[in-house]
Amino acid sequence: MRVITGSARGRRLKELEGMETRPTTDRVKEGLFSAIQFDIEGRKVLDLFAGTGQLGIECLSRGAASAVFVDRRADAVKLIRENLKLTELSDRARVVPGDAMEFLQSLGERFDLVLLDPPYAAGLLEPAIARLTAFDILNPHGIIVAEHPADRALPPVEPPYRVRRTYRYGKIGLTLICRSGDQENEE
Repeated sequence: MRVITGSARGRRLKELEGMETRPTTDRVKEGLFSAIQFDIEGRKVLDLFAGTGQLGIECLSRGAASAVFVDRRADAVKLIRENLKLTELSDRARVVPGDAMEFLQSLGERFDLVLLDPPYAAGLLEPAIARLTAFDILNPHGIIVAEHPADRALPPVEPPYRVRRTYRYGKIGLTLICRSGDQENEE
């Protein structure tokens, strides 16, 4: 598992032991970053259910202004910090140990890009999307990227959010949910 491009290009990231964490495959990661490549630089990123931190680290490497990583597992939090140090991106990152859903409830800041890749069997993706859109934590024109099993359709979202597109990579789906700009809501 390596950083694809940017300031930390080619750096190998450490992985978690065991089967509880499922890192995003290289093929899916390349597709994801191809889809959002112009939506990263200078943006504030939230990596929920961060695991190894590879998606948020890739964003930082590509010029994101900052990233917040949230994971409930102590070993994941430790590993994210190690991977940030390896990539020399710690200065623009904050690692939050704890439950992602509780973090969303206590959130007082807004983001431009939210990365969601919870454990598939945990049933957390739909509630996370519902909370993100209900609390409206995205800045205008922000994007939620949700990784999910390709055979599972996500529930519809309410304005100012809309599904931009769903990509399929074998058994994995990536859905981009966008928030409209504030002027668009007033019309």
